[in-house]
Amino acid sequence: MPEDLTVVIVDGGGRGHAISEAWESHPEVKRIIVTPGNDGIAYNRQKEVVIDRRGNLKDADSILEVARRHIGLRERHLVDVAQDDAIAAGTVNKLRAAGYNAFGPTAEQAWIESHKGHSRDFMERHGIPHPDYRIFDSEDDAIAYVRRVYEKNPKKAMYVKASGLAQGKGALMAESFDQAIGRIYAMKSFGASGHNFVIEDALFGGEFSAFALVNGQDYVLLGNAQDNKLSEDGDKGQQTGGMGGNSPAMVTMGIEDAVDRELFRKAIEGMWGEGYSYEGILYVGGIRVGDDPWNIEYNARWGDPEAQLVLPSLRNYPHMVLDSMNGKLKGAAVLKDGKARVGVVGVSKGYPGDYSAVRGKEIYGIKEVAEMPNIRFYSAGISMHDGRFYADGGRLFMVVGEGNNIPEARDRAYDAMNYISIEGGDLHYRRDMGRRDAERFLGILV
Repeated sequence: MPEDLTVVIVDGGGRGHAISEAWESHPEVKRIIVTPGNDGIAYNRQKEVVIDRRGNLKDADSILEVARRHIGLRERHLVDVAQDDAIAAGTVNKLRAAGYNAFGPTAEQAWIESHKGHSRDFMERHGIPHPDYRIFDSEDDAIAYVRRVYEKNPKKAMYVKASGLAQGKGALMAESFDQAIGRIYAMKSFGASGHNFVIEDALFGGEFSAFALVNGQDYVLLGNAQDNKLSEDGDKGQQTGGMGGNSPAMVTMGIEDAVDRELFRKAIEGMWGEGYSYEGILYVGGIRVGDDPWNIEYNARWGDPEAQLVLPSLRNYPHMVLDSMNGKLKGAAVLKDGKARVGVVGVSKGYPGDYSAVRGKEIYGIKEVAEMPNIRFYSAGISMHDGRFYADGGRLFMVVGEGNNIPEARDRAYDAMNYISIEGGDLHYRRDMGRRDAERFLGILV
């Protein structure tokens, strides 16, 4: 491997920051390019990190141009395509066709995330536990269906989900007939992603996200986390891209083998058998129903914010990726540091709605937090000018506390959050990240 290995990472937010940090740990990586990235990713780094804003996550040609600017067709330089829109747009296909080493699934392999209706049909064919569902492309047909459902059970809980990519915001819960109709009409707001949509039964239990590195029939399990999507404490408020979480997810204790067997192995063998040999990160969004794991969704990449919780625990992630790309994943060891992590996402007040009044306001306290022991800081939507930090998005950053257990990690994360503010008091974050697993650890919640 050349001493000056360069890695291009295709992502815009905190997930890209965490992936760049993982690659930074490899002794032979000299330079990291993140596109489109954000300014905060390049702050306080040990190696050269370049932010190239010219990459458009929905335009594979623009990503190819970024690769051409920064790396030649040398044998081991590579492009890590981490973001869902970029994967679905065929960025991996485009890069490989041009002769670049690209890590991630092709567009043909990524259907397991980018078409939720086809994904549910796939689960049905391969006996993967999943909720009852129907697929629709007509509002009238969908309304007729939910009318029949609520006539039989007026208290039924269900989800209406955009079949295409919706930045983690396309799953809307309904608990009444009128609410279900509103959710069906809301599919229009997702554009082409909502032209087809899935209506499925709601499942109740402890949710978790789990990750595997896959190359064809070979795979290794990387870890799990618990994500929190709703904007307010107590799992209330609006659906977001993620407000934080913790790793490991204690709800998976005792069912780890079943998660592997029922949710990973069946899917990986099923894709292989159907001619969709999968390569890259496979994400299981699962839920524990009693003592059984059920599938909520599959994604074809790391989650955000889960990547910021799981990746720091992996001591040899770049080596495993390179092994996978070289066809040597079988039998690869997964080395972990054994720490617990709790992450808190800081967002602009108003997110996920209108937060335009916060854009451009200064964020204070980041430099102090970035120097704290047992704390990691990941930038998601930050611009920088003259060494100062400014809000440039909805989700702005994530603070991750590390410890020997969830309560210790949680205390550290919230101690660090106390240092950060936005002018005008326009910072919002949830104050209950990791609470359930801290209580489980302490024996309060059973």
